[in-house]
Amino acid sequence: MRRGLVILSVLAVVAAGAAAYFLKPVNGPPRDLTLAGDVTRGDYLIRLGGCVACHTNTAAGTGFLAGGFGLETQFGTFVPPNITSDPTAGIGSWTIAEFSDAMGKGMGPQGHLYPVFPYENYTLMSDQEIADLYAALMATEPVSTPAAESQIPFPFNIRLAMAGWQNLFFSPARFVPEQGKSETYNRGKYLAFGPAHCVACHSPRNALGALEWDLALTGSPGGTGGRAPALTRDALVGDGYDEETLAQTLLDGFTPGFDVLGGSMAEVIKDGTSQWTDADRAAISEYLLAE
Repeated sequence: MRRGLVILSVLAVVAAGAAAYFLKPVNGPPRDLTLAGDVTRGDYLIRLGGCVACHTNTAAGTGFLAGGFGLETQFGTFVPPNITSDPTAGIGSWTIAEFSDAMGKGMGPQGHLYPVFPYENYTLMSDQEIADLYAALMATEPVSTPAAESQIPFPFNIRLAMAGWQNLFFSPARFVPEQGKSETYNRGKYLAFGPAHCVACHSPRNALGALEWDLALTGSPGGTGGRAPALTRDALVGDGYDEETLAQTLLDGFTPGFDVLGGSMAEVIKDGTSQWTDADRAAISEYLLAE
């Protein structure tokens, strides 16, 4: 009897310690949220960050940023929400602090966010960019129709479980330029790992849906990020790319083999990379093809 009580006490202590670890908040560097946002710069970030392709269902005609197509994963179907300025159906009632927490910590007003939303990448964005993007989203045309509900089965529909996931796999940070590399190279690296989040789709993930960072940009065989080819230098060169042709493909979708990219990448190009500046297309091409 005494031995049983001791074992139960030890188990209780272990369980309490595990709960304290897995449920603790995951915080990163503090942000300056007093910065004035610029709508024009923020509009560009909407395109740079892939917001349009993900949060707009053009086939349904529900409206710009009013909710996207369902993203099918092994954990359920996630529907990107309405992020217009509507205070009820969208995010118009969010404060900049709440928006910053969603972008940089994976924590929304409704609780922990699922990592299908690439906050692991958006956390690298600067304070000024967060202020600019917030200003632009608050200036969008409000759409009062909410997006469709995500279909997430038990137990993945328990948001609190994402606290444990974040403690295991997520480390909020800001982008740090690579020493000894050019400004253009670092801009390209920032785009690939930050707002453009190329790494989110073009990298494998483990059984719990976490990116395998040591295999970044080596391609995804499927699963949470979908099927996507490698974006390593060897893979791109093997497909006939150099910096100029890769930048051109990001503009018009035509490959060196005179093919046209389709599927989700076609949407990314139409609503995203084709609207980037020439300098940003050149920067990400330089980074991806760097030796």
